[in-house]
Amino acid sequence: MARRTRRSLGAAALTALATGAALLSVPAQARADAAVTVTPDPSYQQDKFEGWGTSLVWFANATGDYPPAIREKLAKLLFGDDGLALNIARYNIGGGNAPDVKDYLRAGGAVEGWWKAPAGTTRTDTDWWSADDRADWNKDADATQRWWVNRIKNDIDHWETFSNSPPWFMTVSGYVSGGFNANADQLKADSVDDFAAYLAGATKLLEKSEGIKVDTIDPFNEPNTGYWSTRLGSDGEPVGGRQEGAHIGPELQQKVLAALPAALKKAKVKADISAMDETNPGIFATNWNSYSQASKDAVGQMNVHTYGTGQRTTVRDLAKAADKPLWMSEVEGDWGDGQSFTDMRPGLGLAQQIVNDLRELEPKAWVFWQPVEDYDNMKPGGESAKGGNWGSIQLPFSCTSTDTLQSCPIHTNTKFDTARNFTHFIKPGDKLIKVDDTSSAAAVTKDGKGASLVHVNSTTAARTVTIDLSKFRTIKGNATVTPVVTSADGKLQEQAPVKVVDGRATYTVPAQSVTSFSVKGVSGVAKNAGLFSKGHSYTLTGVQSGKAVTVGANGTNLVIGSANGTVAQEWQLDARHGKKGNRQRYVFANPAEGKRLAVRNNVPVVEPDTGERDPATEWIMSTTGDGTWTLVNVATGRLLEVGGQATNEGAAVTTWTANSGSNQRWRVTDVTP
Repeated sequence: MARRTRRSLGAAALTALATGAALLSVPAQARADAAVTVTPDPSYQQDKFEGWGTSLVWFANATGDYPPAIREKLAKLLFGDDGLALNIARYNIGGGNAPDVKDYLRAGGAVEGWWKAPAGTTRTDTDWWSADDRADWNKDADATQRWWVNRIKNDIDHWETFSNSPPWFMTVSGYVSGGFNANADQLKADSVDDFAAYLAGATKLLEKSEGIKVDTIDPFNEPNTGYWSTRLGSDGEPVGGRQEGAHIGPELQQKVLAALPAALKKAKVKADISAMDETNPGIFATNWNSYSQASKDAVGQMNVHTYGTGQRTTVRDLAKAADKPLWMSEVEGDWGDGQSFTDMRPGLGLAQQIVNDLRELEPKAWVFWQPVEDYDNMKPGGESAKGGNWGSIQLPFSCTSTDTLQSCPIHTNTKFDTARNFTHFIKPGDKLIKVDDTSSAAAVTKDGKGASLVHVNSTTAARTVTIDLSKFRTIKGNATVTPVVTSADGKLQEQAPVKVVDGRATYTVPAQSVTSFSVKGVSGVAKNAGLFSKGHSYTLTGVQSGKAVTVGANGTNLVIGSANGTVAQEWQLDARHGKKGNRQRYVFANPAEGKRLAVRNNVPVVEPDTGERDPATEWIMSTTGDGTWTLVNVATGRLLEVGGQATNEGAAVTTWTANSGSNQRWRVTDVTP
């Protein structure tokens, strides 16, 4: 079977998700979901949302020298207020193949490296470069991607640089498209320091030349995967591997993370390190859990892709345990059945992906891989027989300096429209909040005087949506909800405001639509909206076991038992620490024992309450809005769970690293008399 690249594999998986099980169940789903009540809950809110972004990479490399009219239209579609309104950009530090290697990468994929090789340098010449020799740097490199940096710098709030591959002379294979063994480390062990110096030096040159400040730098891209390989033809020339990529396993990743701070300091780059841009949350967790504490400490921001969708909540809880910001730093997909600019399925698929990422991952930013794709590669006969819907915007990557918007047309598909339902209504500075519907995402506005909710109806029937605003403290008498609808009948069509009556507003959304609801006249958090009330008693019941946490017979350890209402199963809130919202730290007390819940030697116990603050007694609670919670211990970063997924009476309650298992989720029930 022909090798499927990481990106086409992602497309296949995501397309199957959208066109397979989901669409096959549409008739039943349409009947079941004819009406839904959605309750946004501001008592559980995230930190300020940083915004929406994109990697520049291939599309910027391909179009940076296009005629002005084409570039300007693209820029407005991407960064303009009427376009996607993106405010985050990721600049790709190209690796670059040797001067004597004929270009074999996909259109736009050959991003120029920042090195300057002596005349006559070949692929076998690998020991000539020195970070300290100015002659070995090409300060004029990558003019096309850098045109974009200069054009959009007033639109961007956060710059990140990242690498897909080290330069050829730092790789084992001698090519930037990966190793001959895709599962072997591609960065040479003795090039770690050079690679760190290269990333830092290129970032500094970019900052100086374009007048920007880079906030974060990620040295990796999906490093612990088998995606990246180079194949040679019978003539010895590369025939496989059409994009830059490098396998770098967790052990080698840590060596790079150890070398990068000194390199950044030497280059006078003040960017934080982000890592490790893994392809999915599961592999991210594998990498992160193998890191030493020193390696984790070197990382200022955690970046993950969601080409795989399992274990989002694992990475969410790992980020909370590490007390670090988390980005969804790359995703794209097809969600359709052949290239189309009118089919609603791609737009609905992207919209549901965004909802799921925001709800389960709780990222501070959401970033496209690249919303501009090569029309020629996506048309039938391009990357697949039917073509594809990668990108929200498509145009040929082969246009010339003599082309016009007529000869080099720009197309937008339904993903462009449904993405704007998010980017126009959930804005930088807003705070994402809990919502109890898996098809909705919500946020409170930056000024705290309103809210936005985006609802996805992927079914073939209209759906009546009632928005319950009872979790807000204040609902003004003139409060309204204004729907803005994207469907096959129109793009971002604003409807008449709906008056809020008795704390509710109802609107019927069309079939196969994405609707943004702009809520005016609400603020604050209702007194009864929070999870815990002082003096109330609660039980913690395991989702997987169906049994409640109780104090064991020895009076110290915790076990599970049938919910029989005994005081040994009742827990009260003893204190709150830290920020409010999704990283609030709770202290639980068992009043019957006069003790508090703590973790000692990774074992949960009840112990006397000394009244002194101790991270071992503090817990961060997370939810996707489904009524279940995880509890992360602040001192250990481990989650409260039922050991071994046991269900028997008296089974031990333990702690373990986050894994999204149902034995790590708990239902909280108020049992106050």
